[in-house]
Amino acid sequence: MNKEWSELNKSMQSFLRKKDTYNDGIGALFKLRKDLMETVLSFKDELEREDFNAIPFINAEGYHSKTIAYSLWHIFRIEDIAAHTLINGDEQIFFQGNYKKRINSPIITTGNELVGQDIADFSAQLNIDELYTYIVEVKKSTESVLSKLPFDMLKNKISPEQKDLLISLNTVSTDENAVWLIDYWCSKDIRGLIQMPFSRHWIMHIEASLRIMKKLKKRNKTA
Repeated sequence: MNKEWSELNKSMQSFLRKKDTYNDGIGALFKLRKDLMETVLSFKDELEREDFNAIPFINAEGYHSKTIAYSLWHIFRIEDIAAHTLINGDEQIFFQGNYKKRINSPIITTGNELVGQDIADFSAQLNIDELYTYIVEVKKSTESVLSKLPFDMLKNKISPEQKDLLISLNTVSTDENAVWLIDYWCSKDIRGLIQMPFSRHWIMHIEASLRIMKKLKKRNKTA
C-alpha cells in the first residue's frame, strides 16, 4: 500500500475512535480521499478510452484482475449505496441523476457479479465522461453526509428496515459473488462503513488500477 495513503488511513481510524479527535478523523479521511481522487482524475488525463476496458491480468487473483473502468464504477456505486441508502436514508445519486442512462450502463448494481471477459465487455459500454461526472458527484455528496454526521451515530448499526430497503432496490445482485455484500455491510456500524467503502476500499481498487495502468504503459512501449 502507498505509504502516505496507509498512514492517513491509520490516523483516520485512530482518530475516529474518540469523540475528542473525531473531527480530526473526518479531516484525515477527507485528505486521504482528496489525494486518492487526484489519482482517479489522472487516469482520465493519461489513458486512452480503450485503456479503460483493458484487462491485462484477466486470469489473476486479486483486484487487478478487473478493468480501470470497472474499478471506478465499483468504488462509487458501493459508496453511493452505503452513503445514501445505508447511512443517510435518502435516494442514491445514481437514481437522482438518471446515471444508468447517462453512463450507458447495462446494470445498476455494484458489479460484483461480473467476471472475466464480462468485465471488459461491461467497461466498453460505459460513457467515461458521464462516469466521471457521477464519481465527482458521489464523492461530494458523501462528504456532505459525513460532515454532518455526529460522533454519537458511529456506533449505530444498520437497521432491519434499511436492510430491507437495500434489498428492494436491487442494487446488489443476487449472484453468489455479490449477495454477500448485504450481510457484510449490515453487520457493520457506521464507523465500520467509513473505514471500508469510503476509504480502504478506494485504496485497494485504485492501487490495483495503477498496477493495470503500469502494465498497459509497459505493453504499449514494446508494441
